[in-house]
Amino acid sequence: MAGYNLERLNFLIVDDNKHMRALVKTILHALGTKNVADAADGADAFKELRCFPADIIICDWNMSPLDGMDFVRLVRTGKDSPNPFVPIIMLTGHTEMSRVLEARDAGVHEFLAKPISAKGLYARIRSVIENPRPFIRTPSYFGPDRRRRQTPFKGKERRKAVKEALQKNEDQFSLSQDEVNALLKG
Repeated sequence: MAGYNLERLNFLIVDDNKHMRALVKTILHALGTKNVADAADGADAFKELRCFPADIIICDWNMSPLDGMDFVRLVRTGKDSPNPFVPIIMLTGHTEMSRVLEARDAGVHEFLAKPISAKGLYARIRSVIENPRPFIRTPSYFGPDRRRRQTPFKGKERRKAVKEALQKNEDQFSLSQDEVNALLKG
């Protein structure tokens, strides 16, 4: 597979099955990686992430005591998360649409069904590299932008209408410097 030189990237593999960790590590080494760390569950992986600067995490879903989804949420929103922006590829044998959507909504970049292949894993790594997505923060979500395609929106453009109204009436919403200072004193 000709393509990117992955030799300088750091990968963290998180899977409770030691054979799967060995398989993923073997595939990564075959793709040219040199720096691979692994962990048997999400809790160990979070500890590892504190001292290992992972560029990409490859994580299984089903683990205990801390499963893959809880790990992803901890990485994305934990107050002590060492890198909430790290790309995460989720591995699982369960590929129901509800699981794919749950992973996406937790902040996963890519989703890879087991059994995995070198070609499939490389395609997900390549997607992370070639299609970086901006991160979004809302009251209920932090992670990569969940929209992968720019599709025209069909419906009422509420945000656009609010933005235009605010711009039109900007003077009504502007505060003088004295008003700003008074608010800051309070």
